[in-house]
Amino acid sequence: MAERTIYLDPDRRGPQSRKILVRSNRWYATVEVDRDGYVDATTRRGDAPDLPAAYTEAVDRARTVSIDHIWCEGYAGNFTWGDGPRWITLYVQFPHVGATVEALRAAELDHEYSGLHALADRLALPVDDWLAPGERELVRGIDFTSPPGAFLRFLRVKAKARGVRLNGRATPGSVWVRPTLPPAEKQKRERFPERYPEWEDRWTGYVEQDGAPVRPWVGGRDQNLSYGAAPVEFRHVEAPEGGQCPCGMSLKDDWNGGKEHTSHHAAWAFGIRAPRNLDWWADVAVVTTESPIAWRKLTHQAGRMPQRENHYDFNSWSDLAEPRQTPDNVRAYLLKANEYVIGYLAARDSDQHIRWDLIDGSEYGDEDGTLRPLIDLIWVANSYRRQGVGAKLVQVLADDFGCQVTEVSWSHPVSAAGQRLARRVSPGGIWIG
Repeated sequence: MAERTIYLDPDRRGPQSRKILVRSNRWYATVEVDRDGYVDATTRRGDAPDLPAAYTEAVDRARTVSIDHIWCEGYAGNFTWGDGPRWITLYVQFPHVGATVEALRAAELDHEYSGLHALADRLALPVDDWLAPGERELVRGIDFTSPPGAFLRFLRVKAKARGVRLNGRATPGSVWVRPTLPPAEKQKRERFPERYPEWEDRWTGYVEQDGAPVRPWVGGRDQNLSYGAAPVEFRHVEAPEGGQCPCGMSLKDDWNGGKEHTSHHAAWAFGIRAPRNLDWWADVAVVTTESPIAWRKLTHQAGRMPQRENHYDFNSWSDLAEPRQTPDNVRAYLLKANEYVIGYLAARDSDQHIRWDLIDGSEYGDEDGTLRPLIDLIWVANSYRRQGVGAKLVQVLADDFGCQVTEVSWSHPVSAAGQRLARRVSPGGIWIG
């Protein structure tokens, strides 16, 4: 399905016109209402651009159930969207794109939200029925349509959110589940009812009915070593919750059990695994905006490490389109060790510099128009820091340009870690770009 634009206002080309944008992805389609110019025009008139509460509620409900539907089908990624009045974003599977566009059109033009609620009702999954107490077999094609393994992973996430132990197993054509409520989860929900509003214990004391299906035995332990065990007791202390990991990710588990954090943290600590289809003829690869796309994608992946760690707004490497020449010779240096990319330096050439003696609070010197290599950003994998890796990258940049290390320029502002590195390679002062 190609990208489409549906205009909602008669003046289609006006800056205040609203439009619906439909973009295709591999697993789903993104349907967005572009209200950016409309909000600006509303604000200039002195009116409030906020969305009606009923509109926001209907969109949130439709978005939640549609994302669940996509995850249930096997998609393992995340979704992001804004919460302001300028953009309204929904993610839906392809058969529901038409209904989503019509529902958003009615909401925008007629303030009629029944289409969004009807979409949510149609896409709502019977998760509560799937997680009801008792042994049961959910059959593919009858109870669900996705691959059994993907469906079981989705159910585990939903069960965990409810504090339920799933006791599930996927077979070639079905998924067996036996949801139960651990005593510790029951105690937690009873002790903190404000955290779990409308929670209901349907599992404790449940007795299997006669004639219930019996899960086929496929081997394994024949002794239940937890039979008759006493539940673990708990004590309340003020433990830290949330916060940020040094790698830049949140310490709270994401929806897929922390897999995204685990993957990012490993790359942050050890480096990025070098793809096998790229031949490295030396330790450092110099990637330019004219390099093959595989190298530029690897450079973009390396740029994501400092972006997340330091919470930058933009990636320092964004050249992922067709090869192009840049007047300032944008390039990146990738250092590989132990089959991992452990160092990344983004640079370009510039002829606008000022001198700085690296003393905190001191004023800058005179301007200089000599063409020099300018460091935009340096990143080193955590396990290799304070071992001279950053200094080696700066030396490679200087040698590649044909100048001394002391002539290399640094982007302003220079971070604390960058200042420590600069003092090590150029103790007499540096050039600032």
